[in-house]
Amino acid sequence: MMPHLQDVSGVVTKNLFLKDKKKKGLWLVSACHDRQVNLNDLAKKLGVGSGNLRFADEAIMLEKLKVGQGCATALALLFDKDQSVKFILDRDLVEGGHQMIYFHPMTNAATMGLRPEDLLRFLKETGHEPILESFQ
Repeated sequence: MMPHLQDVSGVVTKNLFLKDKKKKGLWLVSACHDRQVNLNDLAKKLGVGSGNLRFADEAIMLEKLKVGQGCATALALLFDKDQSVKFILDRDLVEGGHQMIYFHPMTNAATMGLRPEDLLRFLKETGHEPILESFQ
């Protein structure tokens, strides 16, 4: 994907759909594409305990976000009507001075950009207050 997006003015995201070991919590993580997301560290920050976060099954993602494997995106939070998916957002995406933030628009065959303030407005409208985290 990145060779096709090297000339965009902004930052490209990677998105991870996660569950905890006991399947009680669901999280969507959006981070800068080149950042390491340490699941053990993130689990500790979220209070679910080290080693307790893992990738959620595609069936859960289809049920909650209406997208399949490889298509996770913050934009799919539109379908999480009961706000059961918590949204973790890389702080740099909205505070890093980027003109645009690039996501998949429900399919990994395309990429679209949003201004950081428009992403935050979208999240507010869907009832998903982002949990800001810093990733290295």
